Amino acid sequence: MSLGRQLSLFGVEGRPASPLDFEGLLAGAGQVVRMGGTARVSIVVDQPWRARALLAEASARGLAATCERVTGERATGEPGGVDGHICFRTAYSSALAALGASWLRGAVKHPPPGFALDGRRLRLWAIAAGERDGASAFALKLGVSDEPMWGVVGAALAAVGLPPVLLGPRAGGPAYRIVGRRRLARLIELVGDPPAGVTGENWI
Repeated sequence: MSLGRQLSLFGVEGRPASPLDFEGLLAGAGQVVRMGGTARVSIVVDQPWRARALLAEASARGLAATCERVTGERATGEPGGVDGHICFRTAYSSALAALGASWLRGAVKHPPPGFALDGRRLRLWAIAAGERDGASAFALKLGVSDEPMWGVVGAALAAVGLPPVLLGPRAGGPAYRIVGRRRLARLIELVGDPPAGVTGENWI
């Protein structure tokens, strides 16, 4: 089997959509909170199109979700919160309970053993926190306070044919940078077309 064929098996059409695809947000700056036998996932995004696209992705998976502007005092209380940004949150759901159970060590987020990325998880990460970085690179933002897990996430990117370059906070990160036209083509193969209503300049 060729590498190209292997990669296509990890793309968005490789399996049905699942609520657990929101694990992709946790690879970046997303947060998960448990309550009883349920959990919810949240992330702060910087553009309205990202919030709209995440709401559509949640709806497609049968998850209720909301978006709210982060303003004033709330901006300092939200993980990644910046005044004027938008906080996307799913409702607490038993369909997300497995994410809470596998990703939390107490209240600390960390990838579970065997953590892997595929097209659907990458797509959600790219929607929430991906951006073009010049003509031949794409950056996937990481959580500022998640440094202990950056290596695990980087290895998961490499495992699907996207060996990344880590940008530290002093270099404009934290983020993983996918560099080169061939790797960008692989990323496009994995994550698929832009979300509805999103122009190509805001995608890969």
